[in-house]
Amino acid sequence: MSIAISPNIDSKMADIVAKVRQGQRLTLEDGVYLYESDDLLTIGQLANEVNLRKNGRKVYFIENMSLYFTNVCESYCAFCNFRKDQGEEGSYTLSGEEMVAYVEQHIHPGIREFHIVGGHNNHVPFQYYVDSLKALNERFPEVTLKAYTAAEIEFFTRISGLSTREVLIELQKAGLQSLTGGGAEILSDQYREKMKVDKANVDQYLDVHRTAHQLGMKTHTTMLYGAIETHEDRIRHMLQIRDLQDETNGFMVFIPLSMQPRNKNAGITRRNSAYEDLKTIAISRLMLDNIQHIKAYFINIGVQLTQVALTFGASDVHGTIIKERISHAAGALTPEGLTRKELIWLIQGAGRIPVERDTFYNEIQIYE
Repeated sequence: MSIAISPNIDSKMADIVAKVRQGQRLTLEDGVYLYESDDLLTIGQLANEVNLRKNGRKVYFIENMSLYFTNVCESYCAFCNFRKDQGEEGSYTLSGEEMVAYVEQHIHPGIREFHIVGGHNNHVPFQYYVDSLKALNERFPEVTLKAYTAAEIEFFTRISGLSTREVLIELQKAGLQSLTGGGAEILSDQYREKMKVDKANVDQYLDVHRTAHQLGMKTHTTMLYGAIETHEDRIRHMLQIRDLQDETNGFMVFIPLSMQPRNKNAGITRRNSAYEDLKTIAISRLMLDNIQHIKAYFINIGVQLTQVALTFGASDVHGTIIKERISHAAGALTPEGLTRKELIWLIQGAGRIPVERDTFYNEIQIYE
């Protein structure tokens, strides 16, 4: 499906358009050029063309709940306003039974997934994290457990003395079915040092997902943009994800996360522009030719910009969430969650077809 693109584009952009339409991969140089170009509409139209080729007019969402067992964390990442020290006011660590009680108060029959992340709490043993999943799985066996970031998995290896593979197998026994995408930030060790990303390094992040894929898990992956990274850093991040996907074919979706600036310790004074958010979603679609879906995360970019993103290469709007905490702790101004009806309205309002999915993109219901 080809979309008319303005004939008044420069020769480099014309070359990129031709490469995309011929199924040729974009290079690091191509990606940086797209970021430095001000021709947002051509970039968006091309990304839309690629997405329509991959997914048609379908846009996916899921009924899910975000759960956070603990906000106690050993790390002090510069961009995080969610973490607390043990004993600090507002810190908490919930047992499996306490989380089950919380879920029972908020769950409804349509929930298909628990999205579980939290702090790196080294005041509890690895078994705590295993038991947390086990308690949910035993009480809600019909709900998929999508739990923990690659950084959390690396943390578990340190507190348990187990290998990455052994940690993942123990969690699978407890009910784990997929990993969340967080912890990637920008896949550059120089960036991670400057931003005090005091957790898994680049190789460790990639190795956790590689190992999960080898164990049969399909996972998610992210990129947190809008801090100190360069455009080249962003493209190199995408290329590392693309390379791993070539190797394992284990990623289902790529999620660009727009940095939230309200944390007074982060040194970030303003939000990404709508222009930058749309460009990043579109470029992600163009660079990551081997990943089926690009997500427009309404929690970070807002509902209306999410609608626009559906014509800039995005084919997923995440889910109902119920009550998001991490981005909102950093100052997100968006809703903490949306209902199924609101997500359907959001997608139909962009002229697309809403598709309710499960964690693995199996279609549950199409809303024509």
